[in-house]
Amino acid sequence: MTSLTTDVTAGHRAEQAVRAAQDQLVALSHEVHGYAELAFEEHQTAAAVSDALSAAGFSVEAGVAGLPTAFIATYGTGDLVVGICAEYDALPEIGHACGHNIIASSAVGAALGLAEVADELGLTVKVLGTPAEEHGGGKVLMLEAGCFDDLTVSLMIHPGPTDVAAGSATSQGVARFAATFTGIPSHAAAAPHLGVNAADAAVVSQVAIGLLRQQLPATARIAAFVSEGGKVTNIIPERVVVDFEVREFDMTAQERLIERVHACFEAGALATGCSLTIEPTEPAYAPLLQDVRLGEPFTAALTALGREVHAEGKTAGGSTDMGNVSQYLPAIHPMVAVGGSENSPHTHAFAADAVSPAGDVAVVDSAIAMARTIVAVAQDPTVRAELLAEQAARAPYAAPSASQSASPSAPSALPSVEETHA
Repeated sequence: MTSLTTDVTAGHRAEQAVRAAQDQLVALSHEVHGYAELAFEEHQTAAAVSDALSAAGFSVEAGVAGLPTAFIATYGTGDLVVGICAEYDALPEIGHACGHNIIASSAVGAALGLAEVADELGLTVKVLGTPAEEHGGGKVLMLEAGCFDDLTVSLMIHPGPTDVAAGSATSQGVARFAATFTGIPSHAAAAPHLGVNAADAAVVSQVAIGLLRQQLPATARIAAFVSEGGKVTNIIPERVVVDFEVREFDMTAQERLIERVHACFEAGALATGCSLTIEPTEPAYAPLLQDVRLGEPFTAALTALGREVHAEGKTAGGSTDMGNVSQYLPAIHPMVAVGGSENSPHTHAFAADAVSPAGDVAVVDSAIAMARTIVAVAQDPTVRAELLAEQAARAPYAAPSASQSASPSAPSALPSVEETHA
């Protein structure tokens, strides 16, 4: 194994490679921010991110997992295979209010830093372009296609208002559904008694959910809205669709809660005489597990950059498909502050923060911290051996049920919500 002196030199060289690309990374962040493409539509964005890697000598495979806006860029041939996830989808109407432009550009920066030392450290560096985090579960689809099977570890960052140590932050699992009520249309004035009102079924269901909320722990969340609710006032609505989601930190508790919410919709159908179908609308997101072997060196790297990293985060609400990745292999997904921002993600104000000077600093610092994390892991003989042994023993990905997956301990109460995920 290399000496401590060489370790420091390798980390310094990786950092210097990031700093040398600083202008390029900031320009890429602003370019991605300007595109603001939605889930599965990130064509210009994916091209910009993958082109930056191709120009740096990475081999790029586009359209992986049958997803036109997904890619894998690879550099090196070492046995320790690092997967850096680049998210880049935006939100409807408010653009990159979740700062995915920072995520994508910092992933590129970390990869450039690690490419500088990949041969020396026995690394294979992969950047996974993962579309549709906000809605659609791009990472879940890529997991199911085997895109993560050959990785030893995976990591990414998320911008927010606070620097948070990876080990102290988690996320809720989320499952999303559409409940469709079907009734019988009739003239609302001439013959309302002949109709079966699907809108009434939706109202009963929403009232039942509202009453259910007072019986729930603070770790749970239910949200719903009527996505189809009738066409005109003089026809009894025949078809009404309610989109809803259920979130929890523990996957077994989430399964039980889903059953209770389904019962609320069944109550609406029973009360009105409508028929009911409930179908998932996208892949379920699992709770996030943060691996301490990656989290500790990441926190140390952020601290060395002069950041004040908080041991207890405020990331109690929100979900990410990185949770599914973390349930399968060692991973981290820490929060890096956009310095001075007091704005909540998913707002116009945070979208502006994502291309502010502080947002640009977050791009570079995040890239350096990720690169230094992997250098530390690669040169720790004990940790490296553990991770490679776990990889060798790991079976190809198979989607777990909620009760089969590990879940982090849920906090006893939700602090102020500053989560940055979908």
